Amino acid sequence: MSQNDYDMNPRWYVVHTYSGYENKVKTDLEKTVKNRELEDFFFDIVVPMEEQIEIKDGKRKTNLKKVFPGYVLIKMIVTEESWYIVRNTRGVTGFVGSGTNPIPLTDDEIRNMGFEDVPVNVDYDINDQVEVMNGPFEGFIGNVQEINKEKHKVKVLVSMFGRETPVELEFSQVKKVN
Repeated sequence: MSQNDYDMNPRWYVVHTYSGYENKVKTDLEKTVKNRELEDFFFDIVVPMEEQIEIKDGKRKTNLKKVFPGYVLIKMIVTEESWYIVRNTRGVTGFVGSGTNPIPLTDDEIRNMGFEDVPVNVDYDINDQVEVMNGPFEGFIGNVQEINKEKHKVKVLVSMFGRETPVELEFSQVKKVN
């Protein structure tokens, strides 16, 4: 495979590690990338953590807990070399995917994990007519009043009980009426 056969856009991949090795894999991989000057192929290495608040003996304690124990997320360009380096990092058991090729996460998966904002492109604009696909307003048709790309929400004016009512919905809940 030549360099040209690869997708040269960085994508997020999930790497499986021995439990408890997530941070070590991240650190070792960052060192290797720096030593081999491969910063052009590796963009981010993440062990997703979330704060967990515990109340013990009436005292509030905040712990960081791994969101996906046994996994490390890597934003990288997969080439023969970058793939080899990740696979051969101590503690890595392999890429998550089918067969020999690592499968990148989809934009939806990345969005659901909430660790990177993926721009969402919608095929409707302000004042377009849209139909609500699901939820309590399913089947209603309304006009788009506002599009909030940061929150992935759309405000639609729906006609209910003889009056226009603004309803806030997820992007995925509406489709453009042609």
